[in-house]
Amino acid sequence: MVALNRIAFIGNSLPRRCGIATFTTDLHRAIATSREDLETVIVAMTDHGNAYEYPSTVGFQINDDCLQDYIGAAEFLNGRQFEAVSLQHEFGIFGGPSGSHIMALLSRLTMPIVTTLHTVLSEPTRGQRDVIGRIVEASSKVVVMAEKGRELLRSVYHIPDEQIEVIPHGIPEFAFVEPEMAKAKFGFSNRAVILTFGLLSPNKGIEVMIDAMPSILKTRPDAVYVVLGATHPNLVRDQGEAYRESLLARARKVGVADHVVFLDRFVDQTTLLDFISMSDVYVTPYLNEAQMTSGTLAYSFGLGKAVVSTPYWHARELLADGRGILVPFGDCAAIGAEIAKLLTNDVLRQAIRKRAYSSSRSMTWERIAERYWSTFEISGRRHRIKVIARPDPSTLLRDSHAPPEMRIDHFVSMCDDTGLFQHAVHCVPDRSHGYCVDDNARALLLACALNNPGEQRMPEVLTARFAAFVQHAWNPDTRRFRNFMGFDRHWLEHSGSEDSHGRTLWALGVCALTDANPSRRTWAAWLFAEAMPIAESFRSPRAWAFVLLGLDAYCPAVTGDVRAVKLRRLLADRLISIFDAVNTKDWVWFEESLAYDNARLPQALIITGMATRTPGYVETGLNSLRWLMQQQTSASGQFRPVGTVGFGEARRSPQAFDQQPLEAAATIAACFAAWRAGRDLVWKAEATRAFAWFFGSNDLSVSLVDPETGSCRDGLHPDRPNENQGGESVVSYLLGLSEIRQIAQMTEGRAKPAPLVA
Repeated sequence: MVALNRIAFIGNSLPRRCGIATFTTDLHRAIATSREDLETVIVAMTDHGNAYEYPSTVGFQINDDCLQDYIGAAEFLNGRQFEAVSLQHEFGIFGGPSGSHIMALLSRLTMPIVTTLHTVLSEPTRGQRDVIGRIVEASSKVVVMAEKGRELLRSVYHIPDEQIEVIPHGIPEFAFVEPEMAKAKFGFSNRAVILTFGLLSPNKGIEVMIDAMPSILKTRPDAVYVVLGATHPNLVRDQGEAYRESLLARARKVGVADHVVFLDRFVDQTTLLDFISMSDVYVTPYLNEAQMTSGTLAYSFGLGKAVVSTPYWHARELLADGRGILVPFGDCAAIGAEIAKLLTNDVLRQAIRKRAYSSSRSMTWERIAERYWSTFEISGRRHRIKVIARPDPSTLLRDSHAPPEMRIDHFVSMCDDTGLFQHAVHCVPDRSHGYCVDDNARALLLACALNNPGEQRMPEVLTARFAAFVQHAWNPDTRRFRNFMGFDRHWLEHSGSEDSHGRTLWALGVCALTDANPSRRTWAAWLFAEAMPIAESFRSPRAWAFVLLGLDAYCPAVTGDVRAVKLRRLLADRLISIFDAVNTKDWVWFEESLAYDNARLPQALIITGMATRTPGYVETGLNSLRWLMQQQTSASGQFRPVGTVGFGEARRSPQAFDQQPLEAAATIAACFAAWRAGRDLVWKAEATRAFAWFFGSNDLSVSLVDPETGSCRDGLHPDRPNENQGGESVVSYLLGLSEIRQIAQMTEGRAKPAPLVA
């Protein structure tokens, strides 16, 4: 067995008033008292706008709409070295779309997670299905409280049976007693008591029960229907007590006001058990079949009450085989008839009570704690196996784990007869944002990369299209490239940014050296020469780096261009100069802050140093890249791109989100350059670690790539992936893949080093 000494629980917690809070508190208590020397804690979900005086058992609280709290909770649990986490999941208690904020916590945990799903939807929305899928993926085991839950998880969510455990809702240990003593305590002596308890809300079917009371009173005029429970806090927030007042008005209208008692309070467990004990019949007239769990049903069943219920999922299973009575939804006549029968037939009522009490003994919290303990222990073993079996990124370069095939289906779908679209809505090209020379220059780089050994060339018509876009972007009047074009093929500016100009020169330089078409190589060299001189006036370090990447290919393609040789030295010296001005022991970088495409700066210096035989360039490039890789490594050792939220923050550690494929691609290329500079295997491992980010070795444990189509999602938010699959993202993935495939070929000795193009 796995020795567990620290277990944490995530969910709502008392004194918050809801069923999940009661369940989390009860489960925590049962586990905490089942072992000696066990450290436990509750991480409590706090609904926005509210505050609670939590007991000492709550060690951390999360405001449901505060993403940073989820991240802080993960740091708290990891820092305290908890060995297992029990998550209570219910829709509506976590923030973000479909409750997706919880993934910001789960994705960072280093211990096994056992998730209890209190609701399993048969027809989830796409967002709900996605969130549940990601929660299940992060969990070693998933617990449901009814066989119907297991059935839905298998058929709707396609979760393997071995990952699912069915553990009933827990109940307190309570003797089988007659109701008279409790009736006297609460002032209901000599009355036939029908009870419903729980937070009051319209889906509970109280109206149906009120409408049934006249028929019950015909045979039991002493009957009283007690509705115990405060109005649901969300209902009070939105409507005040209008719903409760409408029920009172309904009771008056049907003439049963003296036989319906509303007790507007949230009671502690001891008082609640006394109230249940006083009832002759417990009723759950719920209106919705899709209720997987009812704590109120479980408690009343466990105290040996005769239960009449509508056939929602939990009731259908629990009350089968004569353990209770089921009636159709919304049928006041049927519910009235069955309750009247029980109240007038003591033998029948007692028989049902005894069957319920006898069959519920396996549901006591002591027994449920044992079931959860067993699940925690199994999860601990599964988690260790999973961690041990997690593939080293370097295995991507071995025969048994070869890099994925180059698939450009999605890339092609993102193109029309103008060029590559900027953006997509999911996988569908978004025409409203048109095109840009940035993405079409990257596409031209990809076309050149596919000329490498072992790759299938891009269709000529596409390569020609990207070249035509670049040509059309050239504005001879300003001597600059335009960047943004509308879908109507009208340019939206006269000149693009320095960075877009530099990136276009990069693509032209590579095209001049490696394009498969000799005529297009000549064109690229000519346009590079035309557009190159203005780069001397640029002030953007990234523009300098992009131009240097282009010059690395242009100079061997067009030997003897003195201007190019001079510009190469000038821009490399500028990078060295700004590095020397900013570099300190703790900030080994070119600028006061990190931004986008960071790795292109050290990459440019490394390859320029190699080409010009200038060791100082290479050394500065390697030193800055080492530091950058430290900044781009999470606590768990995974690659974590510099998050966009922190762009521009002076001398600050990078923010974790949002993460973009562009950064991973740049890092792969820079590490490839570093490996080629000295054949240090560390850089090959770093390149493959960055590539593994695309396939789920990331903060959310989510793959961004569909290997069959070559599509790539636009990045990672703190709680979910960006489902759009735009031009920049797909090209970034494919360029990164081409680098990894080159490394694999060079490692296996099947090819000589190819020109560095991305």
